[in-house]
Amino acid sequence: MLDMLVRWYRRRFTDPQAVALLIILVGGFGIIYFFNGILAPLLVAIVLAYLLEWPTNKLQQMGLSRGLAASGVIILFGGVMCVTFLIVMPAAWQQGVNLLTDLPNMLNRFHDFAAGLPARYPELMDAGIIDLIAENLRLKLVGLADSVVKYSMASLMGLLTLAIYLILVPLMVFFLLKDKKQMIYAVRRVLPRNRGLAGKVWLEMNQQITNYIRGKVLEIVIVGVATYLVFWFMDMRYSLLLAVLVGISVLIPYIGAVLVTVPVFMVALFQWGVGPDFWSLIIAYLVVQGLDSNLLVPFLFSEAVNLHPLVIILSVVIFGGLWGFWGVFFAIPLATLVKAVIHVWPDDLIAENLD
Repeated sequence: MLDMLVRWYRRRFTDPQAVALLIILVGGFGIIYFFNGILAPLLVAIVLAYLLEWPTNKLQQMGLSRGLAASGVIILFGGVMCVTFLIVMPAAWQQGVNLLTDLPNMLNRFHDFAAGLPARYPELMDAGIIDLIAENLRLKLVGLADSVVKYSMASLMGLLTLAIYLILVPLMVFFLLKDKKQMIYAVRRVLPRNRGLAGKVWLEMNQQITNYIRGKVLEIVIVGVATYLVFWFMDMRYSLLLAVLVGISVLIPYIGAVLVTVPVFMVALFQWGVGPDFWSLIIAYLVVQGLDSNLLVPFLFSEAVNLHPLVIILSVVIFGGLWGFWGVFFAIPLATLVKAVIHVWPDDLIAENLD
């Protein structure tokens, strides 16, 4: 047994480049794990810098200086985001308030619907179970309302922090875009010298992360707009709020689609009952979800979808548990990183002659 472990160690860890790669990975994971709260603004800035790198390069190729190109892109992007938030967020917020107000009525409507199921399907449904489920839902809604109030108060306390972030993040994005080469050079100076394998992983992951961030933002916009058009055409209540939730749900592969379907189902059931309009809405919604998973995702993430669905789900669970939102957001790139490391890791018996 000991001899087998020694041979495994020699095969995997006697290459200096492999050791350097391991040190870089452990150090990077450790910093993010222990300081993810402090580094949140920097992570946001890095994501935005990846997103805005392409237009910045295009403007630079047209003859503008790097600093001027970065400034123009950030100003344009900030303007688009401000207009979007000023139009979308107030309406979505008001629909969210109206939805919370209607929750008791929705629960009563659901209870009336569920109460009739035992009479229709006596061998499958029990009235006692239906009443128990309804009572549990009432308790959950009361707890949800209390949580919303507490969260609103906490949000008021955090407005100053948000204001600081709104100033810090654009500044960090500007410097990440403007001084990209200098920062990469500075990082390389503190890394181990034997980093050939790490360089190979970085080249692959840099392109992967760039494509992933751009593709994910594009997917959010396309899915959100398509869903809103379907809900608007069907004259569904809370259409904008639900469309925003559906768009955001694509951040969590597979799991997000399941979670966001519940409020869509409940609102449609409350508005129309089980009838032709209800089923038409559900079918149209499932068509959008099907086009997203079977057409849009393979087109935007042609390399990432080579990962097995089980690997993606486990990545969401593991990295989300470690780093919260950022772990969920980067679950697919992190899974791809693990795959790339396994692919480049040396597997030759380079120490076999030492025996």
